[in-house]
Amino acid sequence: MATTEELKKQLTYEKKSFFETADDAAREAALRYAEGYRAFIDYAKTERESVDYAVKAAEREGYRPYRWGDKLTAGGKYYLNNRGKSLYLFRIGAESPENGIRIVASHIDSPRLDLKPVPVYEEGGMAFLKTHYYGGIRKYQWTAIPLALHGTVALRGGETVSVRIGEEENDPVFYINDLLPHLSAEQDQKPLGKAISGEALNLLSGSAPADKGTESEEIKLNLLRLLNERCGIKEEDLISAELCAVPAFKARDVGLDRWLLAAYGHDDHVCAYPSLTALFESAGEKRTVCCILADKEETGSNGSTWMQSRILADLIDEIAAAFSCDANRIRANSECLSADVAAAYDPNFPEVFEKRNAALLSCGVAVCKYTGARGKSGTNDASAEFTAKIRSLLDAHQVNWQIAELGKVDAGGGGTVAKFISVHNIDTIDVGVPVLSMHAPYEVISKADLYSAHLAISAFLTD
Repeated sequence: MATTEELKKQLTYEKKSFFETADDAAREAALRYAEGYRAFIDYAKTERESVDYAVKAAEREGYRPYRWGDKLTAGGKYYLNNRGKSLYLFRIGAESPENGIRIVASHIDSPRLDLKPVPVYEEGGMAFLKTHYYGGIRKYQWTAIPLALHGTVALRGGETVSVRIGEEENDPVFYINDLLPHLSAEQDQKPLGKAISGEALNLLSGSAPADKGTESEEIKLNLLRLLNERCGIKEEDLISAELCAVPAFKARDVGLDRWLLAAYGHDDHVCAYPSLTALFESAGEKRTVCCILADKEETGSNGSTWMQSRILADLIDEIAAAFSCDANRIRANSECLSADVAAAYDPNFPEVFEKRNAALLSCGVAVCKYTGARGKSGTNDASAEFTAKIRSLLDAHQVNWQIAELGKVDAGGGGTVAKFISVHNIDTIDVGVPVLSMHAPYEVISKADLYSAHLAISAFLTD
């Protein structure tokens, strides 16, 4: 007759902290891995910068550019750069692609403030840049913090100019004004979501006139002059620009033990980076594998660089044609990890979490069978069989993992790219790193969970 303790061990499920099971070597490996991620997250604050980083890393690993119609060979390593804003990296295995492709997909866009097409104006002795917020933000969080300007400007002749202002120690930064508490009595009475309007998210960008300030809009003109001197652009060029304001913060350790990391853009760079490193380190050579870094997840995954485009289907068709395979069989036998972040349980806001099914910080990579809102609206719902397969795989590779949902059933919800991959008849499940203060300008993750994500994706691509 088993004891109560034995029965508990045999029959119950309990999340385990990384620190319960990790030895000194594992802890050192996790901290060392986080340093590589720190360099990535400080550089890659936009999707274009993420693609640039990933392409350079891929080329060091022997990957080469793929263009539609290029010859594919077993053992070949390729990357398809889609307009500089999304990336498909794939390695052709020795066995037939009809046995299926192992896919890991994450996104490389994060909530931010995009500049409007005609952004520059002057008012009250100041020059501003008007913005249109991108993705789900809490607008009040973006006031009174240092912001940097990143992006690309396409000129009339077709050449492009890269812009990155506010990241270097001696760079100026941009800023969004907020009310002083002495005059905020009326604002304080408004609901949190309405206290700051979208049209109030204007970047303070200058205050000195071009000359003596005797003519109208000389401060605006001076701002345009400085932009022209620094970047070679005119006001009309901003119409064909992709410029955005992002937090100018660097990644920093949180807490005296240094196991937490704060940064802008953890969602979803904290899953994109492990996807890359896992692809490069994966040892399997039989199976064809693919890593997708997608754009525009934060706004619904629509468009040519997003996961609702036909590129994944077209790429599978190309692989099928190259090896005389049936593309439908490839899709039916393929499997995908949608690598996107999970909401970490926050004891300061317990009312929106159901703790038994919430992701706990430092308890490993979060496996989410479904996301969506309320009645699972807008979700991929992984099958019992595929969920069991992922459980078994992670256990076999001794990866620290936990099951998770996104908050209480009626508290809200969210989505990932999973449903846009499973629509191709590909088994898909969400896995990712738990995040505190998700979508804030400065989010927090555990280095232990980051490392667990790397091990989980490596196991999936290698097994």
